Amino acid sequence: MQVRVLGCSGAIAKDCRTTSFLIGDRILIDAGTGVGDLTLEEMGRIDHVLLTHSHLDHIAALPLMLDAVSSLRRSPLQVHALPATIAALQTHVFNNVIWPDFSTIPSQASPFLQYQAFATGELLAIDGTEIEVLPARHTVPAVGFAVRGDAGWWVFSGDTERNQAFWDRVNTLPVAYLVIETAFSNRERDLARRSLHLSPDTLAQELAHIRPANRYPIYITHTKPSETELIMEEIRQLDRLTGSLGPHDIRWLSAGQTLEV
Repeated sequence: MQVRVLGCSGAIAKDCRTTSFLIGDRILIDAGTGVGDLTLEEMGRIDHVLLTHSHLDHIAALPLMLDAVSSLRRSPLQVHALPATIAALQTHVFNNVIWPDFSTIPSQASPFLQYQAFATGELLAIDGTEIEVLPARHTVPAVGFAVRGDAGWWVFSGDTERNQAFWDRVNTLPVAYLVIETAFSNRERDLARRSLHLSPDTLAQELAHIRPANRYPIYITHTKPSETELIMEEIRQLDRLTGSLGPHDIRWLSAGQTLEV
C-alpha cells in the first residue's frame, strides 16, 4: 500500500500545503490544499474521502475538487466522517451559500456527493482497505486513523492534544509508521494547550506512552510554517539533551513523500 503525502503543513505559504494523504489512488484522508497538486484524472479516481474533523485546513479542497471532477464521475463521491463533521459541512460549506449542495446535484436520487457517518473505534472496510477510526482530542469533534497495509498499520493522529485513549489502542497494533502532529513551538505552548494541539514538550509526554518494544518511524506533521524550523530544533534538543523523546526514529514529513506500508 502506498501513502502519498499531498500536504502536511499547519497553514499555507510557498511550498506549504495543508493536510491531505492519498491512500492508493481511490482513498483520500483529509482534503487540505495539497489536493490541488493532483491532476484532474487523479482527482477523478478518488471515490472515498475520510475526514478527521471539520476545520478549514482539512477540508478546503473538498468543494473545489468536487466542482472540478463532477462531470467526470459516474458515481457519487463518498465522504466519511463523524456525524458532527458531516453536520458542519452541510451547515457551513455545502449550503448553497458558500458552495452548492452537491448532495442534491444534479438530483437527490443521483447526487455527486454522499455522506457516510462513522463512529470512533469503528473498523471500516473501504475499497478493500481496513481503516480504524481512532480517538482524538481537539476543539471540535475529531478523530485519527489507522490504515492497514502489507507491512503493518499507518497511523495518523489527526489534530489532537494529549490523548491516553489513542495510545491505548495504538500500542496494540503492529505499527509501520506513525504520523503525529506538533503544531506549535514550546514558546507557544499556552496557545497549543488552548487550541488542543501538541508542542514539543507535550509531544515528548505523548511518545513516552509507546511501549519500549515498539519501535517505528515517527513523522512530525502539521507544523505552522512560521515555526517549523524552531519546532524541529526544539524536538532535536529534547531528544539530544534529555533523551525524553528517545530512543525514537523521528523524521520530518514533507509534501511529495510516498510511504510504502
